Amino acid sequence: MNSETDIQLSGPFSVTDAAGRKHDIQAIRIFDEGYGIIDVYVDFATAIGKERLFEDQKLIAQVLARLRQIGYAGPDFGHGDLGLQDDKLIVLEAPEEFNAFAASKGWKDLAAEFAEDEQEDWHSEASDSQAASSSKLDALKNKFKT
Repeated sequence: MNSETDIQLSGPFSVTDAAGRKHDIQAIRIFDEGYGIIDVYVDFATAIGKERLFEDQKLIAQVLARLRQIGYAGPDFGHGDLGLQDDKLIVLEAPEEFNAFAASKGWKDLAAEFAEDEQEDWHSEASDSQAASSSKLDALKNKFKT
């Protein structure tokens, strides 16, 4: 875990998978900034080996229950990119509704900042265009007055 770029959402807790095995989770975390879709990292205290726990619905339900205990209110997650899954880690892909919860924990949506900049640029261009149109109209009015 990189404390400079991570936001820890939950500390240690235990879950049980569909086969009845207990697993200790060290933390649930997210990166501090991103573009819309958030990957949620579930760090295990010990190696989970080749088990496909990211597909274990019972285990995922317990992770989601933990997130709901700390304030997330939204739809369930799917698993993240298969290439991100690791020996001591599962990665879940949060739905868009998770963004507001993540923002309340300090997450920064870089896409929103980009959209705000684009919108400001558009308003600026529109204002410039209106000013130019207004000047041309004034010039035409003055021309016909004489």
